[in-house]
Amino acid sequence: MTFAPPHVPLLASVEAFRPVFMIVMGAFLLLTVWRMTRGTSGWAARCLMGGALLLALGYSVLLPLYQAGVLLPISLVGRIPGDPSVALGWHIVKVVSMNGGWLLFGLGLALHAGIFETEKSPAPVEAPNPSVIHGPVA
Repeated sequence: MTFAPPHVPLLASVEAFRPVFMIVMGAFLLLTVWRMTRGTSGWAARCLMGGALLLALGYSVLLPLYQAGVLLPISLVGRIPGDPSVALGWHIVKVVSMNGGWLLFGLGLALHAGIFETEKSPAPVEAPNPSVIHGPVA
């Protein structure tokens, strides 16, 4: 039995907790990447920080505003009165923020891991000798 009006979500419900979770997740992601890249320089740190900033904007600001009903989702443009150009503009900001954030964040992680490095090994490459016969393995 609930004592709240039907239009007010309960504080312990998933609908009420989802925006809080998104805000905390975006802030934690930004704080974690800032701590990782604090003393470094280069493109890996820049890409990581840029991606984290875009993702924090998307997760901590835009998605909770959509969840609270402040921003109109693009799927409700014809059904609810409102300016469709404003809804389209905020949708574009959300898409660029989230997709660009994940793209930059992933690129920064790949640069940090050294996936795109093409340095050659200083050791000479030798072909294996096929005439060497190995003894039985016990």
